[in-house]
Amino acid sequence: MLSVSFGTVIWTTIAFLVVVFVLGKFAWPSILKSIKEREESIEDALQAAEKAKEQLEELKEGNEKLIAEARQERDTMLKEAREVKESIIAEAKEKAVVEADKVIAASRESIRNEKAAAIAEIKTQVAELSVLVAEKILKAELASKDQQNAFVEEAMKNAKLN
Repeated sequence: MLSVSFGTVIWTTIAFLVVVFVLGKFAWPSILKSIKEREESIEDALQAAEKAKEQLEELKEGNEKLIAEARQERDTMLKEAREVKESIIAEAKEKAVVEADKVIAASRESIRNEKAAAIAEIKTQVAELSVLVAEKILKAELASKDQQNAFVEEAMKNAKLN
């Protein structure tokens, strides 16, 4: 068994009290102060983290709002682009129809002019041929002097002066 003497207990108690007094006087205040400072820094860090988390949420909401606005703007721009494309296509078709009508009208006018020129040329050729045929017929009929005199007399009879 263990035997403890009364003197050892007293000296151990005195040593313990001296250590407690020295620690209480010098070590405990600085230890408690550093623990307090550590608690405060941890509390500040937690508050800063909470604040950062809130700011992050706000930024996230802001980003989502910006993304939604950007999507809406993109959709609007695409819609406008489609409308512009459709109007350009419609305008081009309209211009093509107008140009086609102009080409058709010009072609018809050209055909009319060429037809009129061809008819005029045919009339001229028919007139020339008629004169040639009439000349040949008259030469054949009026080959002799007697036939010429009879023709002149006949023409004088038929031509009455009014």
